[in-house]
Amino acid sequence: MSKNIYLDYAATTPTDKKVLATMMPYFNEKYGNASSLHTLGQEASLAVEEARKKIADFLGAKAQEIIFTGGATESNNLTIKGIVQAYYGSKIKDSKKLPHIITTAFEHHCVLNAVKNLEKKGLIEATFIKPEKDGLIAVEKIKKALQKNTILVSVMYVNNEIGTVQPISKIGQLIKKHNQALAKNQSEILFHTDATQAINYFDCRVNKLGVDLLSLSAHKIYGPKGVGALYIRQGISIETIQDGGGQENGMRSGTTNSPGIIGMGIAIKEIARRKREIENKKMITLRNHLIRRVLKEIPKVKLNGSQIKRSPNNANFSFLNVEGESLIMLLSEQGVMGSTGSACSSASLAPSHVLLSLGYQPEETHGSLRLTLGKQTTKKDIDEAVNKLKKIITQLRKVSGNVLADFYQKK
Repeated sequence: MSKNIYLDYAATTPTDKKVLATMMPYFNEKYGNASSLHTLGQEASLAVEEARKKIADFLGAKAQEIIFTGGATESNNLTIKGIVQAYYGSKIKDSKKLPHIITTAFEHHCVLNAVKNLEKKGLIEATFIKPEKDGLIAVEKIKKALQKNTILVSVMYVNNEIGTVQPISKIGQLIKKHNQALAKNQSEILFHTDATQAINYFDCRVNKLGVDLLSLSAHKIYGPKGVGALYIRQGISIETIQDGGGQENGMRSGTTNSPGIIGMGIAIKEIARRKREIENKKMITLRNHLIRRVLKEIPKVKLNGSQIKRSPNNANFSFLNVEGESLIMLLSEQGVMGSTGSACSSASLAPSHVLLSLGYQPEETHGSLRLTLGKQTTKKDIDEAVNKLKKIITQLRKVSGNVLADFYQKK
């Protein structure tokens, strides 16, 4: 049997061998709790702080501005809920108006659900900005949505499903200009980005982006699962949402995941930073080859999102008269690993909220396929995957017939 062709790097990446080798001693040799005062504990603590500095350097931040978490989902929840809790405990609280949060309609579910749940509880007002048809957020829409009671804007850097790259720096400039014009008794608007899908491919220096908070996850950058980080600009008021022993300067209690954190530090320095330019060129060439072949050789297919302003490793398609889950299963049987929608929600049969936000009908979203490339992907992999995809699409369309075609005609 031929090797598997893994094209689901946006879901997770294999842990790099160098990362794994660096982590291993902290499981069985240097296994001390980083909070302990003895030699083994302090050895682990020093390694954790070294990793913190690596991540801070990558982001152009200070080491004390980096908080380690269990992943980007936790970082995003800490951002949104922590800022709202801090607002309610502050002197600037306005009893006449609820705090207002702006985010986008196609954020990762952890951001969307955190905001929606706070809104449902009557703790905030929320505005969900819809992207344009090409999957990009218009800065002007953010500007129009700003209110006197707005406390936070959260826009993901790269969409995890369709790979479109948002104008984070321009949004940052807009918010900075807005804050400079505020009256003395008004609180500044904070700007957060979920940069999980951006770390491997884009400039994530926080000052250049103009962000106050930034989330990331290790397992998207060839690091281990179960560890992430949150950049919090010094001076920002944010409350913890997790009580305990007071680790991470009281912001994130819980026993320090020393091996994971150390692995993330190596991953961000050795992989994401040093090899970005080389990997980007390779990835763009392969991605464009994939897109050209699919659009040319398979009828009734659409590329979802802008082809120009998208991540180097992402291609997302919609196929007419094809059911996405069946497509993924048949591809998997042929050794091709892809995704329909985002990996975190791939078990759900609900229509993709990302594609719905672009104006698709629910029935149009079910034939979507996300193929994402990584550093091990080759041109041979792409060609084999497309050849198998063509046959499977033909097979599925024979089964489905013209059911969806008839539906679209009636529309």
